[in-house]
Amino acid sequence: MVLPDGRADTKLIGMNPQERIAQLRDEINYHLYRYHVLDSPVISDAEYDALYNELLALEEENPALVTPDSPTQRAGAEPLSAFAKVTHPAPILSLSNAFNAADLFAWRQRIGRYLPDPNMDLDYVAEPKLDGLTVVLTYENGRFTQGATRGNGEVGEDITQNLRTITAVPQRIPVDPQSDLPAPPYLVVRGEVFFPLDKFEQFNERQRVEERQVYMNPRNAASGSLRQLDPRITAGRPLTIFCYDLVAWDGIDVPDHQWDRLNYLRQLGFPVSSDSQYCESIQAVADIYNAWFEKRNQINYEVDGVVVKINDRPLAESLGYVGKDPRGAVAMKFPAQEKTTKLLGVQVNVGRTGILAPNALLEPVEIGGVVVRNATLHNYDEIARKDIRIGDTVIVKRAGDVIPYIVGPVADLRDSSERVIEPPTHCPVCGEPALRVPGEVAIYCDNPSCPEQLVRRVEYFVSRGAMDIDGFGTKTGALLAEVGLVKDLADIYYLSREDLLALEGFKDKKVGNLLNGLEASKNQSPVRFLTALGIRFVGNVVAGLLIDEFGSIDALAEADQARLEEVEGIGPGTAVSVTSWFADERHRALLEKFRAAGLKFAVEKSAQDGAASTALAGLTFVITGTLPTMSRDEAKAFIEAHGGKVTGSVSKNTDFLLAGEKAGSKLTKAESLGVSIIDEAKLLNMT
Repeated sequence: MVLPDGRADTKLIGMNPQERIAQLRDEINYHLYRYHVLDSPVISDAEYDALYNELLALEEENPALVTPDSPTQRAGAEPLSAFAKVTHPAPILSLSNAFNAADLFAWRQRIGRYLPDPNMDLDYVAEPKLDGLTVVLTYENGRFTQGATRGNGEVGEDITQNLRTITAVPQRIPVDPQSDLPAPPYLVVRGEVFFPLDKFEQFNERQRVEERQVYMNPRNAASGSLRQLDPRITAGRPLTIFCYDLVAWDGIDVPDHQWDRLNYLRQLGFPVSSDSQYCESIQAVADIYNAWFEKRNQINYEVDGVVVKINDRPLAESLGYVGKDPRGAVAMKFPAQEKTTKLLGVQVNVGRTGILAPNALLEPVEIGGVVVRNATLHNYDEIARKDIRIGDTVIVKRAGDVIPYIVGPVADLRDSSERVIEPPTHCPVCGEPALRVPGEVAIYCDNPSCPEQLVRRVEYFVSRGAMDIDGFGTKTGALLAEVGLVKDLADIYYLSREDLLALEGFKDKKVGNLLNGLEASKNQSPVRFLTALGIRFVGNVVAGLLIDEFGSIDALAEADQARLEEVEGIGPGTAVSVTSWFADERHRALLEKFRAAGLKFAVEKSAQDGAASTALAGLTFVITGTLPTMSRDEAKAFIEAHGGKVTGSVSKNTDFLLAGEKAGSKLTKAESLGVSIIDEAKLLNMT
């Protein structure tokens, strides 16, 4: 515990300083290992800061007890043994923390003691404190030759091949072949790899659908993605990078000011955050911190504060260090968007594919201006790993629009009344036994007639990304299932006018629109039909690959796993899922009902002969926003599979802007240039 004056209180914990310091070091080293190596923290940032600050206070009071291996004297944890070790050319250090304007001004006053004139005017650079994974990039004669993690600050992990898969990492510098800048003979750059928030949400949703690991936050996703031993896995993750510092160089003149160094990095072709700002005074820094705190949830990447650097780098470096922290910079951290509350119970939700997902029922708590009553618990393996129990006081985190999640329990507050959360043995809706596939974390209800699954499947079947049936909303599907008119997906094509008119709220016009929409949907392509069936791992893109290969749903139904794995882009998991689905007699019977209703099972010969693959030939697309059913990568693959081209920015040469929800500046630019704007449904209809 830290007293109000900053001194550590050792009496309340019944230990002498040496014993408490030893205990704190063990605890902190463990949490550093969980955070930096396993990417699986079990305490909040605020709790970690409290432990660290207590150790720092004790060491300041007892300098004779400070040792070189103390967490206050190094940055990070030891690297994973699975990767080769890389010794950095200079220490990759972390920064001391400030938490408000008073701390910032106190930092400025402290460094005044080491300046030629304590009151001399200084200017600064304020940069977003990115919450990703720090990397160190080495270039020799302009070529990217090595990439490493920060590791313990002295030695990191060689992740060169994984970093090569990230499009934003330049393979040669300067990137612009017309640049007047010479290629540096030797340059080492520091940056941060991260997930853009919109892509993180899409990626996690895809992971859920495919029953793969769901990451708690973008930082863990970025770190886990970069630590894959197979670079092909990293290549499939939508990672990007911002670079912000020069670590070492040779044979070039490097600017003396941080603001100029950022510009130099930009000129070489490195991605640099456009949110970094030049500040003429320390007050300007405080104002920027306040502005960033207000807009932290409006930007497309996670930041947990503002990094403040003295603009004059030689001057900053002349100030030296306090332990491992350079005096010439400080990290102003934002208050954590997390609170503690009681876990009252767990509700099991049944998903479209039958996943039984645990959802926390919480004592209401206000976090970031929103009252939170529910939070995701991800899966039962995660619950067991964190030892979360009903009745626990738990830490709940909410960042922007991301669904709140449970960070972990506060075990010290337990009173023995807490109850262990057991995985469900039966579906809470239909009562069928729950199924767990070996090697997967998800638990399923395997009953295709489960009422809750049926509602979710109908929602998906009629959605814009699938059969796109006009007049068939979410509430309609739920009502039809509830009254027994729809007992499986195919039943929607056997609805009669009389049955519908008998329902409350269904008048002639509404019923007519619904029946017309159902009739029109019978002309949808086999790709849309296959997508709408909701087979695990089979979205629009995979459905397109399968229909392009087999030509019909009937031919696909007869293919075995080995034959499916021969199709480029189809992996073992997808192959098993598809063959298992078609092997189920209940699904075979469902397909026959669809056939009798008149849906299309095969591609028409003219289309199969190549028209589908060139439908978008010669057209240039730009993608922005969040699409209903596709990730941006899936949409890009879909466009390219049909002959189109996807670029990153809108110009007069852009034919179409594919726009989803939360479309940003690209939408504005497209409107100003008169570029045609389409949604996902329009794109699918174009093919």
